[in-house]
Amino acid sequence: MVNTQLINPKSIVVVGGSDNIQKPGGKILKNILDGGYQGNLYVTNLKSESVQGIKTFADVTDLPEGIDMAVIAVAAQFCPKTVDVLAKQKGTKAFIIISAGFSEENEQGADYEQQIVKTINEVNGCLIGPNCIGVLTTHHNSVFTTPIPPLEKEGADFISGSGATAVFIMEAGVSKGLKFNSVYSVGNSAQMGVEEVLEYLDETFDPNESSRIKLLYLESINKPAKLLKHASSLIRKGCKIAAVKAGTSEAGSRAASSHTGALASSDVAVDALFRKAGIVRCYGREELADVAAVFMAKELKGENIAVITHAGGPAVMLTDILSEGGLKVPSIDGAKAEELLNKLFSGSSVSNPIDFLATGTAEHLGFIIDACENDFDHIDGMAVIFGSPGLFPINEVYAVLDEKMRTCKKPIYPVLPSVVNAKGAIDEFLAKGNFGFSDEVNFGKAISKVYQTPIPQPIIKDEQNVDVKRIRNIIDQQSDGYVAPDVVQSLLDAANIPRVKEFVSNQLEELLELVKIVGYPVVMKVVGPVHKSDVGGVVLNVESDEQMTDEFHRLMKIEDAEAVMIQPMLSGLELFVGAKFEPGFGHVILCGLGGIFVEVLQDVSSGLAPLSQSEALTMIRNLKGYKLLQGVRGKEGVDEHVLADVVERVSRLLECSPEIKEMDINPLLGKGKKIVAVDARIRIEK
Repeated sequence: MVNTQLINPKSIVVVGGSDNIQKPGGKILKNILDGGYQGNLYVTNLKSESVQGIKTFADVTDLPEGIDMAVIAVAAQFCPKTVDVLAKQKGTKAFIIISAGFSEENEQGADYEQQIVKTINEVNGCLIGPNCIGVLTTHHNSVFTTPIPPLEKEGADFISGSGATAVFIMEAGVSKGLKFNSVYSVGNSAQMGVEEVLEYLDETFDPNESSRIKLLYLESINKPAKLLKHASSLIRKGCKIAAVKAGTSEAGSRAASSHTGALASSDVAVDALFRKAGIVRCYGREELADVAAVFMAKELKGENIAVITHAGGPAVMLTDILSEGGLKVPSIDGAKAEELLNKLFSGSSVSNPIDFLATGTAEHLGFIIDACENDFDHIDGMAVIFGSPGLFPINEVYAVLDEKMRTCKKPIYPVLPSVVNAKGAIDEFLAKGNFGFSDEVNFGKAISKVYQTPIPQPIIKDEQNVDVKRIRNIIDQQSDGYVAPDVVQSLLDAANIPRVKEFVSNQLEELLELVKIVGYPVVMKVVGPVHKSDVGGVVLNVESDEQMTDEFHRLMKIEDAEAVMIQPMLSGLELFVGAKFEPGFGHVILCGLGGIFVEVLQDVSSGLAPLSQSEALTMIRNLKGYKLLQGVRGKEGVDEHVLADVVERVSRLLECSPEIKEMDINPLLGKGKKIVAVDARIRIEK
């Protein structure tokens, strides 16, 4: 667990400090000194009596007692003994190990790492690293890299699993005016990883003092439940979190035997976890920095944006990307609009985008922003695109922008594209504590992502939905593998998931009797092969005993055929609900269009169990084929609340039976308020 000695140490020792600032031990000492560290600072160095003006100690055993934190930059082989002396003799409770050569390298390094963690745990201390760039807080600059970004409590808390990437993300952020409160490079995460640092930020959160912006870079998620718990907790407390999760390639996913198994890769699980927690997912450094800059603005309380510009092209591109992202650029008209137009140069337009021409002045920008703030009630936020066509200095324009960003209640997002012509003005603007975006399209994508990311939803459990005792009795009696159709039917019934009547037999005479219960026409399906359609194992519109007899004999000749199933022939929109167990994450639930469209279109939404009704509805509304569910061209659609109820019941079934590793209900047939499962498969692995 992160402790106060790491955040605000009263004393620090740099083990391996030197005068050579091109080496980690020298550079980290310089950064601590340049940062104006206020505590007692010690250095160990075998060869020099003084390093960067500080008296050195030849060995850690010579140090005084009571040193809060150690930054260690010596070879891996010397680290276990160094940590042992500091922890057990000098009272050190916080360690940052910069050195590499541990578990990332070989077995001997892994052994060093284990020894170090054991020692630190024995004294209830904390460890960042090894193999990291260090830690930044408002109290000390214990990193060996640059840049050192502006550090203040309103800035972002940034936790990174990669030191180099942390540097690049800070560079991207600094160029946009992003400020930081703390930076943690966790390296090998031998004792504490991203999840543990986030846990600390959650458990120590102070609404009056703590930063409300958290940024994460993860290359692995070792403790998904911990990440979900503390990220969602922080967001409920008013924080905003954005994260990059690297390692999303299809090569990393495992092969599976069901549609759900093929679609629900580990990255889909990450996506579902982030949505459930309310984390804005980003896919690159610049995108993360752009989203962080959006976080820095005042809260956007609606969906309507005024695009203010002196350049038509960028305004059109931004309008397009905002519209694609679910935000609106509504028209502005009426008497107040005419009043504003009269204050601008001839040829200007206020219809939205508001274009006040390349010759527009700082005064004009002030008029426009004031009107959007006070006169146009339907405008919720403003994006101001202002660069330099090279006609005149634009410092006065940016001064107005600076003033309005501070005084307006509605958020203002500055897009400053002239990174060459107006570099000096931009630098001056950012130096005042502002943020800005260099590209209108990237800004539009970032604000759309923030807008589209749902807040964490409470889980409301209704155990009356499912017969838990019956489900457990059925599961306990099963062996590993795909369960028999009658068992699937029993599980669906116990979960209160509506299903079509169906009968299974390997005897033709029995099926000919059973068909009298449901009546013709019926569907016939082979039982045994996993993918029935691929082997010709599905027959539609069987309308007579003679046809059933012929098809029965053909189906039973299919390889691996065990029996034949008959169902009444129904009509409706084909839907799909499935689930896959992802180790560490739990069950990932998918829903979408069913039948062959699952494979062809792969139009599915994912969620992480357990799901609430609102989460299930969000999944459904995020489908590209959502309009089909609403009904098109006179065809009756499907009640989305009924479908959401089915998704939620599947979630409840999985809560009761973690042994279910894959599950497909495909298709579900839906028409209006009636939705029934036509075919389903369940695979158990105990």
